[in-house]
Amino acid sequence: MNTVTGKTTPYKIITNIILAILTVFLVFPLYWIFTGSVKTAADINTMVPQWFPTNPTLDNYQRLFDNPALLWLWNTVFIAVVAMILTCITAAMAGYVLAKKKFYGRALIFSLIVCAMALPKQVILIPLLKEMSTLHLHDSVWAVILPTVGWPFGVFLMKQFSEGIPNEMLEAARIDGAGETRTFVQIILPMVKPGIGALAIFTFITAWNDYFMQLIMLTSNTNLTISLGIANLQAEMATDFGLIMAGAAVAAIPILAVFLMFQKYFTQGITMGAVKG
Repeated sequence: MNTVTGKTTPYKIITNIILAILTVFLVFPLYWIFTGSVKTAADINTMVPQWFPTNPTLDNYQRLFDNPALLWLWNTVFIAVVAMILTCITAAMAGYVLAKKKFYGRALIFSLIVCAMALPKQVILIPLLKEMSTLHLHDSVWAVILPTVGWPFGVFLMKQFSEGIPNEMLEAARIDGAGETRTFVQIILPMVKPGIGALAIFTFITAWNDYFMQLIMLTSNTNLTISLGIANLQAEMATDFGLIMAGAAVAAIPILAVFLMFQKYFTQGITMGAVKG
């Protein structure tokens, strides 16, 4: 039997060419950062661009870590990882309750969550700043983490996934004598794992790149994140592009690692969300 699944058509050729061109455009800035981070100052500032490092060196990374870059990186990783874990836990619990529990005011609470998704962060910045100052958390990593934990988008996303859980499974768990904790851990979490994977990526990237919140909440040099530290280096050493690119390369590695780790769940989450309903 002849099949046309693997047949090469003009449409496929044009599509592959377009995708290849878009891939080059998207990957090139990352390539330029990593190659620039191992170039000397003379090679970076030359009039004719060098597409490949001719004299690779790790001097830029050495000078970067002579600054408190490791501390900045640790602060950023701690903020992103803790915010990701806490957000996934709280969003999964809240989404499950809003989707499967019947209680007075549930529709109102969900409506408020949807409305909160439309509010820009700048609107609630002053109340957040006063709240963190009252709790004596200003200029600490927790001032950046805690406002992220109640992310409305995370609750909305997990509610959509929780609605796909059959009620018969929950009834069977209750008949077997399973409590709420056991039901949530052994039944709910495995079934919404793709949603948690997608939310983990979204939360990690958001917390990692939340330059505005970090700028407002963090002031001490030892509490800075890698983004703030690189910005300070750029202000102090505006022409030292090798040092700045080394900092940007260090900042990009964890995001790439997290995306590769959760890529399968992210793809499943997007696919399931697209066909839901």
